[in-house]
Amino acid sequence: MNFNKFLCATTLLTALNASAGVDAATKKTAEQWYREGAEAVEQRRTQQRSGRGQAKNIILFVGDGMGVSTVTAARILAGQQKGGHGEENLLSFERFPYTALAKTYNTNQQTADSAGTMTAMMSGIKTKAGLIGVDATVTRGDCATLEGAQIATFLEEAEQEGLSTGIISTARITHATPAATYAHSVDRNYEDDRDGVKFAHPERCQDIARQLIDFPYGDGIEVALGGGRRSFIKREEGADPESGGKGERQDGRDLTQEWLHKHERSAYVWNQTQFNAIDVDHTDHLLGLFNMSHMRYEADRDNDVGGEPSLTEMTEKSIALLSKNRKGYFLMVEAGRIDHGHHAGSAYNALTDTIELSNAVQKAVDMTGEDTLIIVTADHSHVFTIAGYPTRGNPILGKVVQNDAQGEAEDSQALDKDGLPYTTLGYTNGLGVADLDNETNADARYDEAASPGRRDLRDIDTESTGYHQESLVHLGAETHGAEDVAIYAQGPGSHLVRGVMEQNVIYHIMRKAFGPMLTNRQQARER
Repeated sequence: MNFNKFLCATTLLTALNASAGVDAATKKTAEQWYREGAEAVEQRRTQQRSGRGQAKNIILFVGDGMGVSTVTAARILAGQQKGGHGEENLLSFERFPYTALAKTYNTNQQTADSAGTMTAMMSGIKTKAGLIGVDATVTRGDCATLEGAQIATFLEEAEQEGLSTGIISTARITHATPAATYAHSVDRNYEDDRDGVKFAHPERCQDIARQLIDFPYGDGIEVALGGGRRSFIKREEGADPESGGKGERQDGRDLTQEWLHKHERSAYVWNQTQFNAIDVDHTDHLLGLFNMSHMRYEADRDNDVGGEPSLTEMTEKSIALLSKNRKGYFLMVEAGRIDHGHHAGSAYNALTDTIELSNAVQKAVDMTGEDTLIIVTADHSHVFTIAGYPTRGNPILGKVVQNDAQGEAEDSQALDKDGLPYTTLGYTNGLGVADLDNETNADARYDEAASPGRRDLRDIDTESTGYHQESLVHLGAETHGAEDVAIYAQGPGSHLVRGVMEQNVIYHIMRKAFGPMLTNRQQARER
């Protein structure tokens, strides 16, 4: 079956349903519900005959912090943005034929961090929180324990076999998730040499930014796009057009220029205009660092001076460049700021970045064929909840309106025991509610504006970009959650994604999908 054609047809049907108005979703007859359920089973039966064979290309999408509740809320928000009730909507990857659950714990933590979880996905082993590309024998923060503990990553192995490789993140490209594809570090926070003073025996480690540029395998990583420019340029540099800002490096190295000198037909860009001008036919190695720290939230991209490409745009250009290799490619795409939105208690930012991830996945589906395995998953979840018995179609970011005794929507908002309205979305812990009035400097003002506990929301627009949800437990930031996360897959090897799995199994599924090429290397590694 041609998955691209199926997904396009499903997308069109969803759009038509939304355009028909919200009433259609609530006026289905019992016969319609029954028939559509039977049709869904038949579609799945047909789909799941496929998913075998060998992959030429693999794309791994990681929604950082994209737990099941985040997917559900983003699905509803996206559907409501299209004019529907929302609940009936599907994100692009939710149409994939194979799904599973991944257990996310680290070897030393019940609730995981991104360094340990992404190492599991990229290296096939579980390890401690905070460690990147190394096993659990390492003492976090002590470079003297690094030797002999490095574990080969899937990206490194792909490069050694002559495939092209790429990394995309809306976080810093040296941040935990993208770093785990190419680096080996005793601490996720060793992003550039300035960080060395935080660790024991730093001279026995390389900082993460340097490992990206000095990557020793194959002909080097072909694509690296994200934020984190500060870790690649010299500290004394000013905000000039050549560097795009002031750097942090103390060793005098300008790693962006080293990238250009290391690779033939290479390019370095740091804004939207330069990115748009890249001709992939004449570029074999592309480095893009679009912010000194993390890239902007999707909702804020237009406010950035110079502009930043969207996750979808970065995905599109990367696939076009990597596809030039007839042997195939491996691409990792991270929506890193889903996680940051949740940590800040901002459901709006977390959900809109999840929707953008869905757009990027759809772009990848449209650009690839049946020889490409696409996996979409998360590294961990968040303590993010959907509750309160809201009526069907109630704004997912809004205050709860319940149904009356006859099952119809009430005329007023539901109230708690203190007589206060409350929202459908909330957090178990975090800084708490804040109303930042859509200001572009919301992140900078959040710590001062947030307050724990209940607050009278009657005059607050909880659907605005500046609203941060209430939290129960008062902390300096919202925390990760420990429940399983979903895995969605289509293409060769996707039939192996099923049941409840340890997170490190994802690596082994990708290896198996590439077939004998990487299997031979695995056998050699095991010997």
